[in-house]
Amino acid sequence: MQCRVPRREFLRGIGAVTAATAASAFPLKKFCAAEFLYPPMDLSYFDRPISPAPGEIHFGYASITWSGNDRQAIEDIAALGFPGIQLRANVLKEFSGPAELRALLEKHQLKMVALSSGGVRIDSAVEKDEIAKHTANAKFVRDVGGLYLQVTDERPKDRAITSADYMRLGKLITEIGKRTADLGVSLGYHNHMGSLGERPEEVDQILEAADPRYAKLELDVAHYFQGGGDPAKAIEKYHDRLLFLHIKDVESLAAAENPKHPYRFVELGRGRVDLPEVFEALHKVNFRGWAIVELDAVPDKTRTPKECAEISKKYLEEKLKVTV
Repeated sequence: MQCRVPRREFLRGIGAVTAATAASAFPLKKFCAAEFLYPPMDLSYFDRPISPAPGEIHFGYASITWSGNDRQAIEDIAALGFPGIQLRANVLKEFSGPAELRALLEKHQLKMVALSSGGVRIDSAVEKDEIAKHTANAKFVRDVGGLYLQVTDERPKDRAITSADYMRLGKLITEIGKRTADLGVSLGYHNHMGSLGERPEEVDQILEAADPRYAKLELDVAHYFQGGGDPAKAIEKYHDRLLFLHIKDVESLAAAENPKHPYRFVELGRGRVDLPEVFEALHKVNFRGWAIVELDAVPDKTRTPKECAEISKKYLEEKLKVTV
């Protein structure tokens, strides 16, 4: 049954609603006994803030410690119980194609979290080549069933660095990120010693120049610390741009041991990075994602890569009380 209200009476009713304070006096009730099209809504629901989801960290391990022997790395990392792995671009040549690598990872119940795609050169003469190379690597990641593409950069060594360099790099990784996003693969910029993103203020400039929709931060806590930063503060500052992390530790060396690099990456808990503070910051921002434990090379040659990984896993589980 339809109920028609004369225009004059309808307007008079609207005016009464505006002036009246009691909803029960709503004038349209007297014109039509039919129910309103939309029933009254309880708006008190919107008075209660919606709590963000709690943090949830998934752990993986990087194959770099195995120096290119990725088949062994896959076997060892899976045996240790890590559910994810980060591989390097050498797997493109080591395997016949993404299908072979995907099958091997599935056999060992490992998720390919990321591929280290190498450095991005900011030379305008090779810009198209750089975009094409990393886009092709992202396609490989997609076909393997992976999630992310990691890029670093190559810091010019024959001249002084200018603000334009950070701007160019930010724009270039944005262009790469747009193409990887089309493939369903997110791009993470990896801060790194010896790169344009070595120091915290340099990371700031690069990220400021990059579009946050396409270029995220893959924070390496040990590189950030060695570059003079506080990784826990970086987590809070860039919590909305964190794609994933490298969980890592670093110790100082005497300058006489290695003048160019007076530091060495070590197993978790054996260096100077405040890892408890790092994880406290991750929980504070409710980080939900992957944390890749990484060790560039075996620091004590009497140990194997797997033994190094066992040390780091033990630290995570016994000292930080997290489950791998």
